[in-house]
Amino acid sequence: MGRAPLRTRLALITSVAVALVALGVCAAAFVVIRYELVRQLDLQLTQQANLIAQEKRDQPAGPLYGECVWLSAPACAQIVTPRTGLPGARGGGDLVLPVTDATRAVAAGSRPAYNSDITLRGHRMRLLTTPLRGHRALELAIRSDTADQGVRQAGRLLGAVGAAGVLLAAGLGYLASRTALAPVTRLTATAERITATRDPAHRIELSAAERRRPDEITRLADSFNTMLGELQQSVAAQRRLVADASHELRTPLTALRTNAELLARADRLSDSSRDRAAAALGRQLREVTGLVNDLIELARDEEPQPLVEPLRLDELVARCVEQARGHWPDTPFGTELAACTVYGVPARLARLLSNLLDNAAKFSPPGAPVDIRLAVTADGIDLTVRDHGPGIAAEDLPHVFDRFYRSRQARALPGSGLGLAMARQIARAHGAELTAERPDGGGACFRLRFPRA
Repeated sequence: MGRAPLRTRLALITSVAVALVALGVCAAAFVVIRYELVRQLDLQLTQQANLIAQEKRDQPAGPLYGECVWLSAPACAQIVTPRTGLPGARGGGDLVLPVTDATRAVAAGSRPAYNSDITLRGHRMRLLTTPLRGHRALELAIRSDTADQGVRQAGRLLGAVGAAGVLLAAGLGYLASRTALAPVTRLTATAERITATRDPAHRIELSAAERRRPDEITRLADSFNTMLGELQQSVAAQRRLVADASHELRTPLTALRTNAELLARADRLSDSSRDRAAAALGRQLREVTGLVNDLIELARDEEPQPLVEPLRLDELVARCVEQARGHWPDTPFGTELAACTVYGVPARLARLLSNLLDNAAKFSPPGAPVDIRLAVTADGIDLTVRDHGPGIAAEDLPHVFDRFYRSRQARALPGSGLGLAMARQIARAHGAELTAERPDGGGACFRLRFPRA
Protein backbone atom coordinates (compact mmCIF):
# COMPACT_ATOMS: atom_id res chain seq x y z
CA MET A 1 0.00 0.00 0.00
CA GLY A 2 1.46 3.35 -1.06
CA ARG A 3 1.84 6.28 1.22
CA ALA A 4 -1.29 8.40 1.64
CA PRO A 5 -1.43 11.71 -0.27
CA LEU A 6 -0.39 14.89 1.51
CA ARG A 7 -3.98 16.19 1.58
CA THR A 8 -5.19 13.00 3.29
CA ARG A 9 -2.37 13.08 5.83
CA LEU A 10 -2.94 16.76 6.59
CA ALA A 11 -6.69 16.20 6.96
CA LEU A 12 -6.08 13.23 9.24
CA ILE A 13 -3.59 15.11 11.43
CA THR A 14 -5.88 18.14 11.69
CA SER A 15 -8.92 15.99 12.45
CA VAL A 16 -7.12 14.00 15.13
CA ALA A 17 -5.79 17.18 16.75
CA VAL A 18 -9.20 18.88 16.82
CA ALA A 19 -10.91 15.65 17.96
CA LEU A 20 -8.44 15.24 20.82
CA VAL A 21 -9.07 18.82 21.90
CA ALA A 22 -12.85 18.31 21.76
CA LEU A 23 -12.67 15.04 23.70
CA GLY A 24 -10.34 16.61 26.24
CA VAL A 25 -12.74 19.51 26.79
CA CYS A 26 -15.66 17.10 27.20
CA ALA A 27 -13.71 14.95 29.66
CA ALA A 28 -12.69 18.02 31.65
CA ALA A 29 -16.31 19.26 31.67
CA PHE A 30 -17.50 15.83 32.90
CA VAL A 31 -14.99 15.86 35.75
CA VAL A 32 -16.00 19.40 36.74
CA ILE A 33 -19.74 18.60 36.65
CA ARG A 34 -19.26 15.43 38.69
CA TYR A 35 -17.13 17.31 41.21
CA GLU A 36 -19.72 20.06 41.58
CA LEU A 37 -22.62 17.61 42.06
CA VAL A 38 -20.75 15.67 44.72
CA ARG A 39 -19.65 18.93 46.33
CA GLN A 40 -23.30 20.01 46.58
CA LEU A 41 -24.11 16.74 48.37
CA ASP A 42 -21.19 17.25 50.74
CA LEU A 43 -22.24 20.84 51.42
CA GLN A 44 -25.80 19.67 52.17
CA LEU A 45 -24.49 16.99 54.57
CA THR A 46 -22.28 19.55 56.32
CA GLN A 47 -25.19 21.92 56.86
CA GLN A 48 -27.37 19.10 58.24
CA ALA A 49 -24.54 17.93 60.49
CA ASN A 50 -24.20 21.43 61.98
CA LEU A 51 -27.94 21.52 62.74
CA ILE A 52 -27.92 18.06 64.31
CA ALA A 53 -24.84 18.86 66.36
CA GLN A 54 -26.68 21.85 67.87
CA GLU A 55 -29.94 19.98 68.44
CA LYS A 56 -28.47 16.70 69.70
CA ARG A 57 -25.45 17.99 71.60
CA ASP A 58 -26.20 15.78 74.60
CA GLN A 59 -27.65 12.82 72.68
CA PRO A 60 -26.09 9.49 73.66
CA ALA A 61 -24.60 7.08 71.12
CA GLY A 62 -27.10 5.39 68.86
CA PRO A 63 -29.26 5.98 65.77
CA LEU A 64 -30.95 9.33 65.18
CA TYR A 65 -32.69 8.72 61.84
CA GLY A 66 -33.07 5.27 60.39
CA GLU A 67 -35.09 5.60 57.17
CA CYS A 68 -32.15 5.15 54.88
CA VAL A 69 -34.26 4.51 51.79
CA TRP A 70 -35.73 8.00 51.85
CA LEU A 71 -34.46 10.66 49.53
CA SER A 72 -34.91 13.40 52.13
CA ALA A 73 -31.97 14.83 54.00
CA PRO A 74 -30.77 13.43 56.27
CA ALA A 75 -31.99 9.88 55.51
CA CYS A 76 -29.68 8.17 58.01
CA ALA A 77 -27.88 9.54 61.04
CA GLN A 78 -26.27 8.05 64.14
CA ILE A 79 -23.84 8.96 66.92
CA VAL A 80 -20.94 6.61 67.63
CA THR A 81 -18.17 6.39 70.21
CA PRO A 82 -14.69 4.94 70.00
CA ARG A 83 -16.16 1.62 71.30
CA THR A 84 -19.16 1.46 68.97
CA GLY A 85 -19.21 -1.67 66.85
CA LEU A 86 -16.55 -3.47 68.87
CA PRO A 87 -17.32 -6.86 70.47
CA GLY A 88 -19.03 -6.41 73.82
CA ALA A 89 -20.04 -2.78 73.17
CA ARG A 90 -23.66 -1.84 73.79
CA GLY A 91 -25.95 -0.71 70.96
CA GLY A 92 -24.03 -2.43 68.21
CA GLY A 93 -27.10 -4.16 66.82
CA ASP A 94 -29.10 -0.94 66.49
CA LEU A 95 -26.69 0.74 64.09
CA VAL A 96 -28.13 1.96 60.77
CA LEU A 97 -24.79 2.91 59.17
CA PRO A 98 -21.55 0.94 58.96
CA VAL A 99 -18.92 1.76 61.61
CA THR A 100 -15.29 1.31 60.67
CA ASP A 101 -11.97 1.92 62.32
CA ALA A 102 -11.88 5.30 60.55
CA THR A 103 -15.22 6.18 62.11
CA ARG A 104 -13.98 5.27 65.59
CA ALA A 105 -10.78 7.27 64.94
CA VAL A 106 -12.90 10.36 64.23
CA ALA A 107 -14.84 9.74 67.47
CA ALA A 108 -11.55 9.43 69.37
CA GLY A 109 -10.35 12.71 67.89
CA SER A 110 -7.35 11.21 66.06
CA ARG A 111 -8.77 11.85 62.57
CA PRO A 112 -10.60 14.84 61.05
CA ALA A 113 -14.01 14.71 59.41
CA TYR A 114 -14.23 13.02 56.03
CA ASN A 115 -16.71 12.11 53.29
CA SER A 116 -17.05 8.71 51.63
CA ASP A 117 -19.32 6.74 49.29
CA ILE A 118 -21.16 3.66 50.61
CA THR A 119 -23.82 1.25 49.38
CA LEU A 120 -26.61 0.51 51.82
CA ARG A 121 -29.58 -1.75 51.05
CA GLY A 122 -28.82 -1.53 47.37
CA HIS A 123 -28.65 2.26 47.31
CA ARG A 124 -25.59 4.39 46.72
CA MET A 125 -25.19 6.95 49.48
CA ARG A 126 -22.87 9.79 50.42
CA LEU A 127 -21.63 9.57 54.02
CA LEU A 128 -20.21 12.33 56.24
CA THR A 129 -18.35 11.42 59.41
CA THR A 130 -17.62 14.41 61.64
CA PRO A 131 -16.48 14.66 65.28
CA LEU A 132 -18.74 15.78 68.20
CA ARG A 133 -17.92 16.87 71.73
CA GLY A 134 -17.30 14.22 74.33
CA HIS A 135 -15.32 11.77 72.15
CA ARG A 136 -18.23 11.11 69.86
CA ALA A 137 -18.71 11.19 66.08
CA LEU A 138 -21.75 11.88 63.96
CA GLU A 139 -22.38 9.73 60.87
CA LEU A 140 -24.78 11.33 58.42
CA ALA A 141 -25.74 9.79 55.06
CA ILE A 142 -28.00 10.72 52.17
CA ARG A 143 -28.84 8.91 48.97
CA SER A 144 -26.83 10.14 46.00
CA ASP A 145 -29.37 9.16 43.34
CA THR A 146 -29.83 12.76 42.18
CA ALA A 147 -26.11 13.36 41.81
CA ASP A 148 -25.56 10.00 40.10
CA GLN A 149 -28.40 10.69 37.70
CA GLY A 150 -26.96 14.14 36.93
CA VAL A 151 -23.53 12.62 36.34
CA ARG A 152 -25.01 10.03 33.97
CA GLN A 153 -26.97 12.66 32.07
CA ALA A 154 -23.92 14.88 31.81
CA GLY A 155 -21.88 11.90 30.60
CA ARG A 156 -24.42 11.07 27.90
CA LEU A 157 -24.69 14.69 26.83
CA LEU A 158 -20.95 15.25 26.78
CA GLY A 159 -20.47 11.95 24.95
CA ALA A 160 -22.86 13.14 22.24
CA VAL A 161 -21.08 16.48 22.11
CA GLY A 162 -17.72 14.70 21.86
CA ALA A 163 -18.95 12.47 19.01
CA ALA A 164 -20.31 15.52 17.20
CA GLY A 165 -16.96 17.23 17.83
CA VAL A 166 -15.10 14.30 16.27
CA LEU A 167 -17.32 14.42 13.18
CA LEU A 168 -16.96 18.19 12.99
CA ALA A 169 -13.19 17.81 13.37
CA ALA A 170 -13.12 15.40 10.44
CA GLY A 171 -15.06 17.84 8.27
CA LEU A 172 -12.95 20.80 9.36
CA GLY A 173 -9.76 18.81 8.79
CA TYR A 174 -10.79 17.97 5.26
CA LEU A 175 -11.85 21.56 4.58
CA ALA A 176 -8.64 22.95 6.10
CA SER A 177 -6.42 20.61 4.10
CA ARG A 178 -8.30 21.37 0.90
CA THR A 179 -8.12 25.13 1.48
CA ALA A 180 -4.51 25.17 2.65
CA LEU A 181 -3.26 22.93 -0.15
CA ALA A 182 -5.25 24.57 -2.93
CA PRO A 183 -2.16 26.45 -4.25
CA VAL A 184 -0.17 23.21 -4.04
CA THR A 185 -2.85 21.44 -6.05
CA ARG A 186 -2.72 24.19 -8.66
CA LEU A 187 1.09 24.03 -8.57
CA THR A 188 0.97 20.28 -9.23
CA ALA A 189 -1.52 20.74 -12.06
CA THR A 190 0.61 23.49 -13.59
CA ALA A 191 3.76 21.35 -13.36
CA GLU A 192 1.96 18.41 -14.99
CA ARG A 193 0.61 20.71 -17.71
CA ILE A 194 4.09 22.09 -18.39
CA THR A 195 5.45 18.54 -18.52
CA ALA A 196 2.79 17.56 -21.03
CA THR A 197 3.00 20.67 -23.23
CA ARG A 198 6.66 21.71 -22.61
CA ASP A 199 5.40 25.28 -22.43
CA PRO A 200 6.71 27.29 -19.44
CA ALA A 201 4.23 30.12 -20.12
CA HIS A 202 1.69 28.57 -17.72
CA ARG A 203 1.29 30.14 -14.28
CA ILE A 204 -0.39 29.27 -10.97
CA GLU A 205 -3.44 31.46 -10.60
CA LEU A 206 -3.78 33.10 -7.16
CA SER A 207 -6.94 34.80 -5.95
CA ALA A 208 -7.00 38.39 -4.70
CA ALA A 209 -7.56 37.16 -1.12
CA GLU A 210 -4.51 34.89 -1.34
CA ARG A 211 -2.39 37.77 -2.58
CA ARG A 212 -3.63 40.10 0.18
CA ARG A 213 -2.84 37.55 2.91
CA PRO A 214 0.20 35.62 1.71
CA ASP A 215 1.32 32.55 3.66
CA GLU A 216 4.02 29.94 3.13
CA ILE A 217 2.03 28.08 0.45
CA THR A 218 1.17 31.32 -1.37
CA ARG A 219 4.82 32.38 -1.27
CA LEU A 220 5.73 28.96 -2.66
CA ALA A 221 3.30 29.52 -5.53
CA ASP A 222 4.75 33.00 -6.13
CA SER A 223 8.26 31.55 -6.13
CA PHE A 224 7.16 28.85 -8.57
CA ASN A 225 5.64 31.50 -10.84
CA THR A 226 8.87 33.51 -10.64
CA MET A 227 10.86 30.39 -11.49
CA LEU A 228 8.57 29.73 -14.45
CA GLY A 229 9.09 33.32 -15.63
CA GLU A 230 12.87 32.88 -15.43
CA LEU A 231 12.59 29.54 -17.21
CA GLN A 232 10.44 31.08 -19.91
CA GLN A 233 12.96 33.86 -20.41
CA SER A 234 15.79 31.34 -20.51
CA VAL A 235 14.00 29.20 -23.08
CA ALA A 236 13.16 32.28 -25.15
CA ALA A 237 16.77 33.46 -24.94
CA GLN A 238 17.98 30.01 -25.96
CA ARG A 239 15.64 29.98 -28.92
CA ARG A 240 16.74 33.49 -29.91
CA LEU A 241 20.36 32.44 -29.58
CA VAL A 242 19.83 29.43 -31.83
CA ALA A 243 17.89 31.51 -34.35
CA ASP A 244 20.43 34.34 -34.32
CA ALA A 245 23.36 31.94 -34.54
CA SER A 246 21.71 30.18 -37.46
CA HIS A 247 21.15 33.52 -39.16
CA GLU A 248 24.73 34.69 -38.56
CA LEU A 249 26.22 31.38 -39.72
CA ARG A 250 24.11 31.16 -42.85
CA THR A 251 25.99 33.87 -44.77
CA PRO A 252 29.58 32.75 -44.05
CA LEU A 253 28.64 29.11 -44.60
CA THR A 254 27.06 29.96 -47.95
CA ALA A 255 30.19 31.88 -48.92
CA LEU A 256 32.35 28.99 -47.75
CA ARG A 257 30.39 26.54 -49.87
CA THR A 258 30.59 28.86 -52.89
CA ASN A 259 34.35 29.33 -52.58
CA ALA A 260 34.86 25.63 -51.91
CA GLU A 261 32.93 24.78 -55.09
CA LEU A 262 35.03 27.31 -57.02
CA LEU A 263 38.25 25.80 -55.72
CA ALA A 264 36.93 22.36 -56.61
CA ARG A 265 37.07 23.57 -60.25
CA ALA A 266 40.46 25.23 -59.82
CA ASP A 267 41.64 23.98 -63.19
CA ARG A 268 39.08 26.25 -64.85
CA LEU A 269 40.14 29.36 -62.88
CA SER A 270 42.91 31.77 -63.54
CA ASP A 271 45.69 32.08 -60.98
CA SER A 272 44.36 35.42 -59.67
CA SER A 273 40.80 34.06 -59.35
CA ARG A 274 42.07 30.99 -57.57
CA ASP A 275 44.13 33.13 -55.14
CA ARG A 276 41.16 35.37 -54.42
CA ALA A 277 38.89 32.37 -53.77
CA ALA A 278 41.48 30.77 -51.46
CA ALA A 279 41.96 34.04 -49.56
CA ALA A 280 38.17 34.47 -49.18
CA LEU A 281 37.85 30.86 -48.08
CA GLY A 282 40.50 31.36 -45.36
CA ARG A 283 38.90 34.59 -44.21
CA GLN A 284 35.48 33.03 -43.98
CA LEU A 285 36.87 30.02 -42.13
CA ARG A 286 38.44 32.34 -39.56
CA GLU A 287 35.14 34.23 -39.26
CA VAL A 288 33.14 31.05 -38.68
CA THR A 289 35.77 29.73 -36.25
CA GLY A 290 35.66 32.99 -34.28
CA LEU A 291 31.87 32.95 -34.20
CA VAL A 292 31.78 29.35 -32.96
CA ASN A 293 34.40 30.11 -30.33
CA ASP A 294 32.41 33.11 -29.18
CA LEU A 295 29.28 30.98 -28.85
CA ILE A 296 31.20 28.43 -26.81
CA GLU A 297 32.50 31.19 -24.54
CA LEU A 298 29.00 32.58 -24.07
CA ALA A 299 27.75 29.14 -23.06
CA ARG A 300 29.96 29.34 -19.95
CA ASP A 301 28.09 30.85 -16.99
CA GLU A 302 30.88 31.08 -14.43
CA GLU A 303 34.62 31.24 -14.31
CA PRO A 304 36.44 28.12 -13.04
CA GLN A 305 37.38 28.89 -9.43
CA PRO A 306 40.78 27.14 -9.49
CA LEU A 307 41.95 29.69 -12.11
CA VAL A 308 41.00 32.77 -10.08
CA GLU A 309 44.03 34.65 -8.75
CA PRO A 310 45.01 38.16 -7.61
CA LEU A 311 46.29 40.28 -10.50
CA ARG A 312 47.33 43.87 -11.18
CA LEU A 313 44.50 45.24 -13.26
CA ASP A 314 46.49 48.32 -14.36
CA GLU A 315 49.25 46.11 -15.81
CA LEU A 316 46.72 43.90 -17.59
CA VAL A 317 45.02 46.98 -19.09
CA ALA A 318 48.40 48.30 -20.27
CA ARG A 319 49.19 45.02 -22.04
CA CYS A 320 45.77 44.92 -23.71
CA VAL A 321 46.18 48.55 -24.88
CA GLU A 322 49.57 47.69 -26.45
CA GLN A 323 47.98 44.82 -28.34
CA ALA A 324 45.13 47.08 -29.48
CA ARG A 325 47.65 49.63 -30.80
CA GLY A 326 49.09 46.88 -32.97
CA HIS A 327 45.67 45.94 -34.31
CA TRP A 328 44.50 49.54 -34.83
CA PRO A 329 47.55 51.60 -35.80
CA ASP A 330 45.46 54.57 -36.96
CA THR A 331 43.74 54.96 -33.60
CA PRO A 332 45.59 56.70 -30.73
CA PHE A 333 44.93 55.17 -27.31
CA GLY A 334 45.31 57.46 -24.28
CA THR A 335 45.65 55.87 -20.84
CA GLU A 336 45.39 57.07 -17.26
CA LEU A 337 45.89 54.05 -15.03
CA ALA A 338 45.93 53.86 -11.23
CA ALA A 339 47.61 50.88 -9.59
CA CYS A 340 45.06 48.38 -8.28
CA THR A 341 44.57 44.66 -7.70
CA VAL A 342 41.53 42.48 -8.39
CA TYR A 343 40.77 38.76 -8.24
CA GLY A 344 39.97 37.02 -11.50
CA VAL A 345 41.07 34.88 -14.41
CA PRO A 346 43.71 36.87 -16.36
CA ALA A 347 42.89 35.37 -19.76
CA ARG A 348 39.18 36.05 -19.37
CA LEU A 349 39.64 39.63 -18.19
CA ALA A 350 42.06 40.19 -21.07
CA ARG A 351 39.34 38.98 -23.45
CA LEU A 352 36.87 41.42 -21.87
CA LEU A 353 39.29 44.36 -22.23
CA SER A 354 40.20 43.42 -25.80
CA ASN A 355 36.53 43.34 -26.77
CA LEU A 356 35.96 46.80 -25.28
CA LEU A 357 39.07 48.27 -26.95
CA ASP A 358 38.29 46.70 -30.34
CA ASN A 359 34.69 47.96 -30.14
CA ALA A 360 35.88 51.50 -29.30
CA ALA A 361 38.50 51.51 -32.07
CA LYS A 362 36.05 50.11 -34.62
CA PHE A 363 33.62 53.00 -34.12
CA SER A 364 36.24 55.76 -33.79
CA PRO A 365 37.02 57.80 -36.92
CA PRO A 366 40.65 57.61 -38.10
CA GLY A 367 42.80 59.73 -35.81
CA ALA A 368 40.10 60.09 -33.12
CA PRO A 369 41.45 59.01 -29.72
CA VAL A 370 40.20 56.24 -27.44
CA ASP A 371 40.53 57.20 -23.76
CA ILE A 372 41.12 54.51 -21.12
CA ARG A 373 40.94 55.55 -17.47
CA LEU A 374 41.40 53.27 -14.46
CA ALA A 375 40.64 54.81 -11.03
CA VAL A 376 40.18 53.62 -7.46
CA THR A 377 37.07 55.16 -5.82
CA ALA A 378 35.37 54.87 -2.47
CA ASP A 379 32.96 52.31 -3.94
CA GLY A 380 35.54 50.17 -5.71
CA ILE A 381 37.48 50.22 -8.98
CA ASP A 382 36.24 51.98 -12.13
CA LEU A 383 37.55 51.34 -15.64
CA THR A 384 36.15 53.48 -18.47
CA VAL A 385 36.77 53.08 -22.21
CA ARG A 386 35.51 56.01 -24.26
CA ASP A 387 35.58 56.59 -27.98
CA HIS A 388 34.71 59.72 -29.99
CA GLY A 389 32.68 58.07 -32.69
CA PRO A 390 28.99 58.44 -33.57
CA GLY A 391 27.92 57.21 -30.12
CA ILE A 392 25.00 54.99 -29.18
CA ALA A 393 21.48 55.92 -30.20
CA ALA A 394 18.91 56.16 -27.42
CA GLU A 395 16.90 53.27 -28.87
CA ASP A 396 20.03 51.10 -29.09
CA LEU A 397 21.32 51.75 -25.56
CA PRO A 398 19.18 49.10 -23.78
CA HIS A 399 20.25 46.43 -26.32
CA VAL A 400 23.99 46.95 -26.82
CA PHE A 401 24.79 43.91 -24.64
CA ASP A 402 22.26 41.59 -26.31
CA ARG A 403 23.64 38.68 -28.24
CA PHE A 404 23.92 39.28 -31.99
CA TYR A 405 22.46 42.76 -31.60
CA ARG A 406 23.96 45.22 -34.07
CA SER A 407 22.89 48.82 -34.48
CA ARG A 408 22.38 50.37 -37.89
CA GLN A 409 25.83 51.96 -37.76
CA ALA A 410 27.44 48.58 -36.96
CA ARG A 411 25.78 46.49 -39.65
CA ALA A 412 28.26 47.59 -42.29
CA LEU A 413 31.25 46.82 -40.03
CA PRO A 414 32.84 43.42 -39.44
CA GLY A 415 31.81 41.45 -36.39
CA SER A 416 29.15 39.05 -35.14
CA GLY A 417 27.51 41.14 -32.40
CA LEU A 418 28.77 38.86 -29.62
CA GLY A 419 31.73 40.86 -28.30
CA LEU A 420 29.86 43.10 -25.86
CA ALA A 421 27.57 40.27 -24.73
CA MET A 422 30.63 38.21 -23.94
CA ALA A 423 32.26 41.16 -22.14
CA ARG A 424 29.25 41.61 -19.84
CA GLN A 425 29.12 37.89 -19.09
CA ILE A 426 32.81 37.85 -18.13
CA ALA A 427 32.29 40.95 -15.97
CA ARG A 428 29.37 39.42 -14.07
CA ALA A 429 31.29 36.18 -13.57
CA HIS A 430 33.94 38.28 -11.79
CA GLY A 431 31.39 40.12 -9.61
CA ALA A 432 31.72 43.32 -11.67
CA GLU A 433 29.16 45.29 -13.67
CA LEU A 434 29.61 46.54 -17.23
CA THR A 435 27.39 49.41 -18.40
CA ALA A 436 27.15 51.62 -21.48
CA GLU A 437 26.74 55.41 -21.30
CA ARG A 438 26.24 58.37 -23.62
CA PRO A 439 28.76 60.95 -22.39
CA ASP A 440 28.56 64.67 -23.02
CA GLY A 441 30.50 65.62 -26.13
CA GLY A 442 29.50 62.54 -28.17
CA GLY A 443 30.95 59.11 -28.53
CA ALA A 444 30.28 56.08 -26.37
CA CYS A 445 31.60 55.21 -22.92
CA PHE A 446 31.73 51.73 -21.41
CA ARG A 447 32.21 51.56 -17.62
CA LEU A 448 33.50 48.45 -15.84
CA ARG A 449 33.01 48.68 -12.06
CA PHE A 450 34.54 46.25 -9.57
CA PRO A 451 33.02 46.53 -6.08
CA ARG A 452 35.33 47.02 -3.12
CA ALA A 453 36.47 43.62 -1.83
